[in-house]
Amino acid sequence: MSVFDDEILAAMEKSKAEVPHPSQGKGTNLYGSTKLFPDYQASEGQAWLTLVHGIPHESSVSFVAVLQTTRALRKGFDATLYFYGPGALACADTRGFPTTGDVAFPGNQNMNDAIKTFIAEGGTVLCCRFGMALHGQREEDLIEGVIPCHPLDVQDAVIHFANKGAIINSVYNL
Repeated sequence: MSVFDDEILAAMEKSKAEVPHPSQGKGTNLYGSTKLFPDYQASEGQAWLTLVHGIPHESSVSFVAVLQTTRALRKGFDATLYFYGPGALACADTRGFPTTGDVAFPGNQNMNDAIKTFIAEGGTVLCCRFGMALHGQREEDLIEGVIPCHPLDVQDAVIHFANKGAIINSVYNL
């Protein structure tokens, strides 16, 4: 027995039939590929700072910030990721279920894997100790290579990078 009456079921069938599926076959190019800007590369010594104040898995904002900063690193920038506030949670190497490192659901380890790749490729990752403390995170829980920082370092890092003429990217999810 269906929870829908015959009228609703008929409307569902009509709705599904309005547009053929799939409307385009696999491999069909739906979008153009014209790039508008040159593929800029970093000048010698040029720096990049990304500040991340976002909860992992709450949106793609934090993950995309890591990917953008990795791309900057690959373009030759001296790239730094700075996680603070709830962003500090992204630096925990204790994520996983039923045991740490296990993939509890597809994408569960994307942030960790991307941060580890960034570090392995030469990027610097900073993590605010106050952000860690707010969420009960311990320094020994950090991904290897992440550098814990004093809470007052967030603002001073921005000043430091601004004084160096760095590109500063700040992401914040609400």
